Amino acid sequence: MAEPMTSAPALDFETFVGERADALLRFAYVLTGDKSLAEDAVQDALTTACARWGRVSRADDPEAYVKRMVVNAHISWWRRFRRREAPVPEPDRSAAAPDGTADRAQAEAVWELCKTLPDRQRAAVVLRFYEELSYAEIGVLLHCAEATARSHVHRALAVLKKTLTKEGADDA
Repeated sequence: MAEPMTSAPALDFETFVGERADALLRFAYVLTGDKSLAEDAVQDALTTACARWGRVSRADDPEAYVKRMVVNAHISWWRRFRRREAPVPEPDRSAAAPDGTADRAQAEAVWELCKTLPDRQRAAVVLRFYEELSYAEIGVLLHCAEATARSHVHRALAVLKKTLTKEGADDA
């Protein structure tokens, strides 16, 4: 007996999830900064992608399509709850350990600063520097013009630079 025609796209979806789920989760974690939120965003995106797999699988880049769904899921979460992060206390910079702890602490401090950025600017910075996407690709994922993607990244970097410069002056 022949299998129904709908089983092939389901298998393709399962293959896609098997190959890309970890990368999508890492992407979502960098985007959200929280493991639980990342898992929720990926789950929401994959649930929607499964229901629409026929259309998603025909896209030029199904992975980019699903990443955009992850970004949308996270933005929707922010809109629903209108939650903002509480200020984070300054990390102790008095002693640097030679085992890479200082590098890890610095990376965590930079990430804490990134979490203070508006959602679209943070998404643009993550896509540019973590995913190493071009401005054109960022524009496609964020549904904006390439120039707007550049603007988001530029403004985010200006805020980060200003904050880091201010912190450096405060430490002196």
